[in-house]
Amino acid sequence: MSSGKVTYKDAGVDIDSGNSFVKLIKPLVKSTFRPEVMADIGGFGGLFSLNASKYRNPVLVSGTDGVGTKLKLAFLADRHDTVGIDLVAMCVNDIIVQGAEPLFFLDYLATGKLVPEKAAEVVKGIAQGCSQAGCALIGGETAEMPGFYSEGEYDLAGFAVGVVERDSIIDGSSITVGNKLIGISSSGLHSNGYSLARKVFFEMMGLGIDSILPGLDKTVADELLTPTRIYVKTILNLMRDFHISGIAHITGGGLLENVPRILPHGCKAVIKRNSWIMPDVFTILQQGGAIEDTEMFRTFNCGIGMVLAVSEQEAEEILIRLSGLNEEASVIGEVAKCDAGGECVELV
Repeated sequence: MSSGKVTYKDAGVDIDSGNSFVKLIKPLVKSTFRPEVMADIGGFGGLFSLNASKYRNPVLVSGTDGVGTKLKLAFLADRHDTVGIDLVAMCVNDIIVQGAEPLFFLDYLATGKLVPEKAAEVVKGIAQGCSQAGCALIGGETAEMPGFYSEGEYDLAGFAVGVVERDSIIDGSSITVGNKLIGISSSGLHSNGYSLARKVFFEMMGLGIDSILPGLDKTVADELLTPTRIYVKTILNLMRDFHISGIAHITGGGLLENVPRILPHGCKAVIKRNSWIMPDVFTILQQGGAIEDTEMFRTFNCGIGMVLAVSEQEAEEILIRLSGLNEEASVIGEVAKCDAGGECVELV
């Protein structure tokens, strides 16, 4: 047995690197602060003052998520400045569907060996995502875990908290037969279906991370690392002037699994698959992997990031507003009566 002294650094954890990382990210974090933030980063907990006088009957809404195997693409391409946007998007898009304005966000980053500059690139994306969502990055955790992750790899998780007035909660209960379904376009795959996408592109089609996708003037990395679209400010804008009966965030499970989550008993969604233009990347995926339609629509968003259930009377005005907000949107279907034991989503 060696009689020499051993340090934490000898075991693979460099506290000095952690301190260097905190210095790098401080200005990024501060750029996201809202007036309610009460303390700088570095404390044991993030402090956020909820100004209760602004609300009649506030309800806090929380959400947590990760980026999934999209991170594998970031590792291959050695690009780390956009996955943080994905992390924020997956959390805040989940809580905005209930009408909740995101207030603050926390992140968790775990890696085998902390490289301050690379980790700072990740946090740069998180700060960008928070700015897009209008929420504050008030804390987080960075864990250096030698031997736990492969060299150069890391994992991310995020946590968002928002607020909504109790009588403004969007829960789908007011959805009725005849409501129109408006689909708001996605920016690509967002952060779902990447295990299948990697299998198709890399194993079945023989492409590399820097290969040009057939028929597109984009590399695999450029297309698949496009950040998830954040819909927070768009939805908050719509809520001020329109009644939205229900909103579905099209994440894992695609249109077939997520739209039914907001439908009341006795209702089904009739979705017209030719009512929007599916981005080319999905066509390439489907053809390259010989993927059946049902599998496509329950794995990928197929070009639709959010689905809104609205009255027929307001649908056209909402589409005009969405266009003014630089969103691509269209009526992709409607709510119909569902017979007992019938499918909750019908693709026509």
